[in-house]
Amino acid sequence: MGEFRVLEVKQSVFADNDKRADEVRKALKEKKVFLLNLMSSPGSGKTTTLTRTIEKLKDEIRIGVMEADIDSDVDAKTISDLGVKAIQLHTGGMCHLDADMTMQGLEGLETGDIELAILENVGNLVCPAEFDTGAVKNAMILSVPEGDDKPLKYPLMFSICDVVLINKIDVLPYFDFDMEACKKYILKRNPNAKIIPISARTGEGVEEWTLWLKEQVLDWQK
Repeated sequence: MGEFRVLEVKQSVFADNDKRADEVRKALKEKKVFLLNLMSSPGSGKTTTLTRTIEKLKDEIRIGVMEADIDSDVDAKTISDLGVKAIQLHTGGMCHLDADMTMQGLEGLETGDIELAILENVGNLVCPAEFDTGAVKNAMILSVPEGDDKPLKYPLMFSICDVVLINKIDVLPYFDFDMEACKKYILKRNPNAKIIPISARTGEGVEEWTLWLKEQVLDWQK
């Protein structure tokens, strides 16, 4: 039987990416630019939540948005229509962004006049959680129709997020969703996670979310 070598490629890829992510954060700190990595599954209301967030903060904080998708420019146009700087990132079929791709996006966004850069990551609860983008904070959206058991099924995503927005609470009466059980599952994965129930459609809970985000941006600029 012939001899062969086994290369731990995945470990090497992650190690290189983590180093690059630290470099991204260092550069952001020097420029006093706060980067938020926003993740969720498709259909959770990510773009609607982002729209509400921008409407609340754009008069207080200079915002730029990077919309990441496998294809299309629908989301970037939606955000641009709100009067903030936006660019579309096409991942070429990849289901996530890594630190190097994020840096390319930041360069394209031209962050010289931006205080808050938001990366709307590719809709996916698996791959985006595996790669550190260099963001200062990670946020994810879980919508009520997805079910309260998602923290049990996708542990890594919930373990890396600083804040979890439970969206579409306006439809709670129509779904078998146990809010208290969901919170318990999230905290099981991440005891330090901040949990904010919201409805991006009605605006309920959005004030708490944007106040938290504003505090994080101001703290990063110190």
